[in-house]
Amino acid sequence: MEMIKVTLKEMCDIVPGYAFKSSDFGSGDNFAVKITDIQPPSIDVMNLENVSAIPKDDRTLLSKGDFVMAMTGATIGKVGLFDGSKENVYINQRVCKFIPKDGYDKSFLYYLVSQPNFRKFIFANVDSSSAQPNIGHPTMYRYEQNVPTLDGQKKIASVLSALDDKIALNKKMNQKLEAMAKLLYDYWFVQYDFPDKNGRPYKTTGGPMTYNPTLKREIPEGWEVKRLGDLFKTNRGVSYSTPTLGAEGDGVPMINLASFSPNESYNEKGIKYYKGDYTDEKVLKPFDFVMCNTQQTAIDPQKDIIGRSMLVPDIFDGDIVSSHHVNTIKLENENLKFYLNRLFNTKFYHAYISKFANGTNILGLIFSGVEDYMCEIPSDDLLEKFAKISLDIEKKKSKIIKENQKLTALRDKLLPLLMNGQVVVG
Repeated sequence: MEMIKVTLKEMCDIVPGYAFKSSDFGSGDNFAVKITDIQPPSIDVMNLENVSAIPKDDRTLLSKGDFVMAMTGATIGKVGLFDGSKENVYINQRVCKFIPKDGYDKSFLYYLVSQPNFRKFIFANVDSSSAQPNIGHPTMYRYEQNVPTLDGQKKIASVLSALDDKIALNKKMNQKLEAMAKLLYDYWFVQYDFPDKNGRPYKTTGGPMTYNPTLKREIPEGWEVKRLGDLFKTNRGVSYSTPTLGAEGDGVPMINLASFSPNESYNEKGIKYYKGDYTDEKVLKPFDFVMCNTQQTAIDPQKDIIGRSMLVPDIFDGDIVSSHHVNTIKLENENLKFYLNRLFNTKFYHAYISKFANGTNILGLIFSGVEDYMCEIPSDDLLEKFAKISLDIEKKKSKIIKENQKLTALRDKLLPLLMNGQVVVG
């Protein structure tokens, strides 16, 4: 494939973001993409902040297929693609957008600035006079790359896009599985329309309810109300320090604060690797029940993860541990963990448990808040049915995560090879 060396300046225009004022945030019909919203390979559109101002430069407005990059901070150089699912989305200061010039393919350009060679260039050319890593678009314009013809660019982009499309499709499948589990929990245990002995929705068809004085409301007849601390035992994960952390392959996977997402899903990018000592009681198994006991952001039921729980996905080989920011919860009745996992991630419970946090800078969970919670406990046969469905969903989600890990590894391996012309697309 014929290639010529060109600079980034010849390939595109780089548009810096608009300097929104602090008073612009929190209201309005527009949205701003900040550095924290860039979650490679995409932009986290679900948590974009509203802004009231409208930038004069309409090039800061994003359309589907546009991509942006962080120009400063610890995550400088990270790139995110915009899916077009929201309108009136603009880029904030220290975020830039790339606009290809004639003869250059936008998707190819996206992969070019996502590749390791470009990130190395950025790290080698950061502004050393700044308090934190920083780079300007004039510096980025100097980057040089051997580039094929427009047709060759499109062929390379199509190969990489096919992998990314499959990864994105898999993520949507997992989101649908997660939504199914939440809907089932709500239908069975909030609305009390679980299937009765005849397979009919319990409460809707007149299933008997009884008033519980502890909860001060009606619950299905035959259900019990118990203090959660009487149903489980718990222990914290391993205490770690920087010297005990290793790179991937240097240590065992460690579930930690960054492994929890506000949307109740597992964040695979947040995994750490621990190379210190640990005992057998600290070892986790697939689908073990764990809870985050430490604040990651300001206490906000919409964003914070303190008190949130998850089931450890079956995606690891060998031992797994958790950090001291995570509690493992062991129940005598294993079926109960699937029910409690859904309960712990409801808005109601998170608003409740967030009150049991203390500290100065970083808040920790007062675990008695979990233990003293009085909870209605469904019948054993209903818990068993829910556990069976939930476990099947968790297994499917784990399988999809593992497939995406393989696809991501393949894409990351191909990306520099295709860009350097070492692998040619016919």
